[in-house]
Amino acid sequence: MTVMTPRAHILVVDDDERIAASVRRALAYEGYDVSVAHDGSSALATAQANDPDLIVLDVMLPGIDGIEVCRRLRARGDDAAVLMLTARTEVPDRVVGLDAGADDYLIKPFAYEELVARVRTLLRRRVLDADREILRYADVVMDVGAMEVIRGIREIEFTALEFRMLEYFMRNPRLVLSRIQILEAVWGLEVDTTSNVVDVYVRYLRQKLEAAGEPRLLQTVRGAGYVMKEA
Repeated sequence: MTVMTPRAHILVVDDDERIAASVRRALAYEGYDVSVAHDGSSALATAQANDPDLIVLDVMLPGIDGIEVCRRLRARGDDAAVLMLTARTEVPDRVVGLDAGADDYLIKPFAYEELVARVRTLLRRRVLDADREILRYADVVMDVGAMEVIRGIREIEFTALEFRMLEYFMRNPRLVLSRIQILEAVWGLEVDTTSNVVDVYVRYLRQKLEAAGEPRLLQTVRGAGYVMKEA
C-alpha cells in the first residue's frame, strides 16, 4: 500500500491580485496546497486558521504591513517559514525583515523558478528542523540540541546555566514564572527563597539578548516574578 505524504500548505500574501494569482499558480503547479490573502489582517487570520508550512509575504501591504505581520506571527509562536517579497533593494530594508523573523528575502521583480527554488529550500529546512527541537519566540530562535541561540541575525553565546534558564522561558512564553518555579526548573533544587540568583541570571540574559539594542523580552512582574513577552 502506498502511503501518501501530506502536501505542504503555503499562504501567499500580496495586495497585487495579479502577482498573488501568478505566485499561486506557480506553487500549485509544483504540487503545493496554496491559499491567498491580500492584506495584513487577512494574512494573520488565515495563518491562524490554516497553520501553513510557509508564508510568501509581501512587505508593502495595506493596513498592517508585511514586517508587522511577520512580527505578530512570531510573537504568537507561529513557526511557519516566511519568505518576504520586496521591491526595496537596500540592505537595511532587508535586515528589518530578517529581524522581524523572516527566513529569507526575494527582491521584486523575480523569476518564478527562483521563487519555487527558495520555497523548496525553506520547506526542506523546516523538515530538518522538525527532526531537531527548535524553539522560537519573537525574533529569538533556539536549537536545543546544539545549544545555539540566534536573535534576528545575531548568534548569542550562553553558558550552560544561562542556556537552561532561557530555554525555560522559551518553553513558557507569556506565562508569569515565579522565582521559586525558575529555581526549581533551572537549578533542580529547593534553593533558599531569599537568594537573588534568579535576578542575577535574568540580568545576564538581558545583557546578552539586548546587546545590539534589541527590545526587552524578559519582563519583570513586580511581586510575581518574570515573563517572556514583547513589551
